[in-house]
Order: sequence, then C-alpha cells, then structure tokens
Amino acid sequence: MPHLHIKEFKKISFPAEQDGVVFNFLAKNVSKTDDKLISTTIEGEDFFLLVREDENKCLLKTDKLTRPASTYNVHKCLLSYASLAKLEVLESNVPENAKNIHLQEVKALKTIEYFADSFPDAKDVAIEVGFGSGRHLLHQAKNNPDTLFIGIEIHRPSIEQVLKQISIQELDNLLILDYDARLFMELVPSNIVSKIFVHFPVPWDKKPHRRVISTSFIKEAQRALGIDGRLELRTDSENYYAYSYETFINFAKISLEIKKNRDIAVSSKYEDRWKLMQKNIYDLTMINDIDSEPLLIQGDFLFSKFSRSYDEVLKLHGTTTKFDGGFIHFERAYEMDDGVMMRVSMGSFDRPEHLYIIARGEDISYYPAVPLKSKSNLNAHKFLDEVLNG
Repeated sequence: MPHLHIKEFKKISFPAEQDGVVFNFLAKNVSKTDDKLISTTIEGEDFFLLVREDENKCLLKTDKLTRPASTYNVHKCLLSYASLAKLEVLESNVPENAKNIHLQEVKALKTIEYFADSFPDAKDVAIEVGFGSGRHLLHQAKNNPDTLFIGIEIHRPSIEQVLKQISIQELDNLLILDYDARLFMELVPSNIVSKIFVHFPVPWDKKPHRRVISTSFIKEAQRALGIDGRLELRTDSENYYAYSYETFINFAKISLEIKKNRDIAVSSKYEDRWKLMQKNIYDLTMINDIDSEPLLIQGDFLFSKFSRSYDEVLKLHGTTTKFDGGFIHFERAYEMDDGVMMRVSMGSFDRPEHLYIIARGEDISYYPAVPLKSKSNLNAHKFLDEVLNG
C-alpha cells in the first residue's frame, strides 16, 4: 500500500487545496490518540488519508475503507499533503511519476453509485467476479462485442492493469467496479444476465463466511440470470468445490453441470501453473430455469433530525445492536472541530457494509456516500436511525 513514513505529523488549516487536491477536515480517534483521518477530495472522489503516529516516526497512507481506485490519485494526495504541511519524509514508496498514458482518461472504472442510480441498459450482460489478471475477462469482452461485461475486483494493481488494456484494446463493452460482489448482486435487475463467472475465488478455508459462493449469492444470481443463464464456478480447491456443491444442492430446485479438468479458450497464469503441477480443476455450473419477479427496492437513507448530544453518540463506541437478519456495530469514534464521526459496520451478517457517519449540528450523514440500496441495508438504516436518535 502506498505510504509515507514522516518524522512528525503537522496539522494544516482546514479546508485547504494543493495541486487539485482538497483537504476538508481532520477527525481524531477518541480511543486511540495516535490515529487520525484527513478528509480528502480529488477528481470528485471523497476518501480519508490515515495518520498513524508512534514515538519515533509517523505513517501517512490511505484509509483502507474509503481509498479511491486510482493508485495515481492516492500518490498525488499523499505527496500533496506532505508538501502543503511541509512534512519531513523519512521513507517513501510513493513515486512522483506522471499518470500512465493509458490512464489519463478512465471511462471504464465506475462507482457502485453508477450502477445503483441507473443500471446500464444492454441487450446482454455478463459479470466476472474477481477477475485477477483480467486475461479471461478481456478475452470474453473482445470476442463478444455485443455483450456488456462487468468486471468486479478489489485488488488495485489488477484493476489498473485491466484499465490499461481496455484503453490499449479500445474496448467499449467492459466496465470495472471495485466493490464487494456479494453486495453488488443485490442491485442487478432481474433476468438480464446471461453469464456470471466466478473463476478461482479465494477459498477462505479458515473464514468460510467470506466466500463468494453462498446461499444468498446463489439466490441473487438466480434472480439476475435470465432463462438458461449460467453461474460458472471454476476452482482448483477441492474443499471449495465440495462446499459449493453442498450449497447448490441444498436448493429445492436447481440444475447443475459438473466437469473436471475442462480446457477453456483462455486461462490465467495461475491455472497454467496448476496444470503443470497436475492439480485438478473443477467446474460447477448452475443453469438457471427460473423467471424471476422484477427487482423492487423502496426506501431511502435519510436520517431524522439529530437531537442527541455529541457525548451520547461517542458513548455508542463498541456497542452492537442486533435485529432480525442483521446488526449494527459502532467500531470507532472520532472527534472533529465541528462534530463527531463514527465508523460503523451494518447490514446482514454475511455481507455487511463498513462506512462512516458524521453528526454536525442537527444533521447526520453518511461518508463518503450512502450505503448500497439493498433491502438489508435499508432495514439496517431504520434501526441505525433509531439508535442515533433514541
């Protein structure tokens, strides 16, 4: 992760601007005085820089929860703050290079709000979850120009590598999203997808709740897929294959196709390596035969007028509220010059949202954006509003 080791952190006067980067405000962790967040805006994206201090030196990097997809913008923001605050940099892995020529104008990278506000209209849609190097995704997009492909990945170097190839190959039918695929599937309209590729997902043997394939994911896939649409799992993990088969087969009605060591048109470098090692490759494909009802999600993420004191909100730190199908947990508490902020995890147990909430005066708002508009998140928001204004 890009970072600067600095001798001493210096606070600037907020708000401030440097080289197109806006620094909005500072938030201090109430329970950890060595932890601070700097609200930052660049090219319309809002996120936090994270300050971690110790006795000898200080670390400046991006907050993992909110950091933007563009590594170049991360580099620019770190260097801009260091310059503005006149910080003494001891160590750095942040280059001062110009933006890659193929990333000068990135149209393919979209936010979750882009899909939530108005899902793209296309005759055919295909989704790849965790595209890694992008070899399979790019091959599919190039050879199926009439299909809109949506690639979902959270590994930033992989995202930027694929964005470069989209520019080089001049592909206009491929969109990229940095987001949790399990949440993304909740907003895909019904019956519009022809294929969902889940190729070589992380097995998560020690944390099975983090696996992409789950009962809820399969239900959303069935709803999003059209008749004869396919959810294709490809894995080298026998444990993941066995777990997935058990999950699929527990459905009352389902059509499955199983293949072993099947050759496909394009494979990843890891698959090539596994084949040389004579590892087995398993394909488990669900063929959808359900015509689903249209997706209908109603509600909003507006809060009631804030009526509690800041101290009362800060005391929520560390508390958890459970309700039917989900929970709200107040992970961290922060003080600001003009209000307070909480880091919250909320929603369903197997795919929660992690975000920040800011209280200023009589107003409460999410930061940097409202949660994904899903049934579980809207339900959690109602309980959160009650807790904050209880």
